Amino acid sequence: MAPPEHTDSFAGIDRVNVPDHGRPDVTVVFVNYNTANLLERMLASLDAAAGNFNVQTIVVDNASRDDSVALLKKRFPDVQLVENTVNVGFGRANNQAVRFVRGRYVLLLNTDAFVSQDTLDKTIGYMETHPRCGILGVKLVGEDGSLQPSCRYFPTPWNIFLMVTGLSRVFPKVHLIDDFSWDHASIRNCDWVPGCFYLVRKTVIDRVGLFDPRYFLYYEEVDHCRAARRDGWEVTYYPFTEVVHIGGESAKSLGSLTSASRQLSAIQIESELLYFRKNHGLSGLLSMVILATCSDTFTVFKGVFRHTDRTRANMAWRHLRTVFRSLVVTRMGTRPTR
Repeated sequence: MAPPEHTDSFAGIDRVNVPDHGRPDVTVVFVNYNTANLLERMLASLDAAAGNFNVQTIVVDNASRDDSVALLKKRFPDVQLVENTVNVGFGRANNQAVRFVRGRYVLLLNTDAFVSQDTLDKTIGYMETHPRCGILGVKLVGEDGSLQPSCRYFPTPWNIFLMVTGLSRVFPKVHLIDDFSWDHASIRNCDWVPGCFYLVRKTVIDRVGLFDPRYFLYYEEVDHCRAARRDGWEVTYYPFTEVVHIGGESAKSLGSLTSASRQLSAIQIESELLYFRKNHGLSGLLSMVILATCSDTFTVFKGVFRHTDRTRANMAWRHLRTVFRSLVVTRMGTRPTR
C-alpha cells in the first residue's frame, strides 16, 4: 500500500542542521514548543537509555518564543534541529522530520515524557522478535506513579457519549476509550497508544505514511494507528518499562476555562469532527454531533434547576456552541481551519 498523498508545507522551515554519525538503530523525534525547562531532563533520560544503540535525535522546534533553540544549539550540538518560523502543529511537525529519518525504528517522544533506563532496550527488543508489531506504546505514569491512559480503544460517538454522561455503568460491555479495570501488567494488542511515547517501524511509515496533516493537534495518533491496523500491523501495549509523563498531571482536574484552554478545546473538537468524518463518514459525524447535543443539553438543563451544576452547565454550553461553530468552519468535518 502506498503512503497517503498528504501534502505538508515546508515553507515554515527556517534552518536545518544535519549531523551524520552513521546508520542509527532508532531515530527519536520530538516536537518542541516553549519547553526549554524540560529539554535537559528529557534528553538526559534518553541518553541514559541509549546504551549500545546508535540513536539519531531530531528536534522540530515549532517557533518557540523561549530560549529552546539557543539551549539546543549550545548544549546539544549532535541533535538534528529543524527550526520552524511558524507553529505548524504537532502532526505536521513530526511529518517534517520523516525525510531526515535514518533509523529502522522511529520513536516519537514528547518533551514532557521521560524514558526509563531500560526503555529502549526492552521495547526495541520486543519489536525485533515480533515482526507484526508495527506500533508500540508503554506504561505511562505520572510523577506520583499514578497510571495514565496507555492502552486504548478507538473513540466512537457512542462510547464518548457514555463516558461523558456517566451512563457507561448501564452498558458495561461497551469498550470505553480507556479501560482501567485491569492491572496493565500484561502485553496486549490494542486499538491505539498515546503519542507521547510512540515507537513505530520505519517500514510502517514507508507504507502508510505518518500523520494526516489535517490534524493540527489531537487525534493524529488515533488516525495513524487505524491506518496501520488496516494495513495488517499490530498495535501493542508493552508494560515492562515505564515512561513518566508529566503532561497528564494537569489534566486530572477540570480547572478554570481560560481563553487559552477554550482555544485548546476548540482545536480538540475540530480534530474530533475531522476524525469522525474521515473514518466514519457523514453518518458517524452526525451521530457524534447528535449525541453530544443530547448530553450537553441535558447538562445545561440540570444546571438551570440545580445550582451546584452551574459550572458544569456553563462548560457544556460552551462545548455545544464550539461543536456547531466547528461544524460550520470545517464544512461538516471535511477541511481543517489551521
